[in-house]
Amino acid sequence: MLIYSFLAIGIGAALGAWARWGFGLWLNPSLPELPLGTLSANLVGGYLIGLAIAFFLQHPGISPEWRLFVITGFLGGLTTFSTFSAETVTLLLRGQYMWGAGIIAAHLGGSLLMTVMGIQTVKWLQGAQ
Repeated sequence: MLIYSFLAIGIGAALGAWARWGFGLWLNPSLPELPLGTLSANLVGGYLIGLAIAFFLQHPGISPEWRLFVITGFLGGLTTFSTFSAETVTLLLRGQYMWGAGIIAAHLGGSLLMTVMGIQTVKWLQGAQ
């Protein structure tokens, strides 16, 4: 049923987001110049999504809602970087090296560009007042 999928994703995402926040509370004070909490969440999420993908591939009989809870929900809430990593590695494992390189450049360059654009938009709006 769709409601179970909806709940699995929502509950997993909430738990993942809280975990990400916890990483920040725990690790960011140790080196304020570098957001170690975010880095740790991204690295842990990438590792966990690899484990989860392998586990679910080896156990195809497990309810799809569990995959939605763990991968889409929890790990998506913990970090979208894990999803990006899984999708890119999948392309590379399929031998789609150019697509893999392109998606890496698009995600990294695009994310940095959009962040700069967001900052500049706020500056522009403040200057327009």
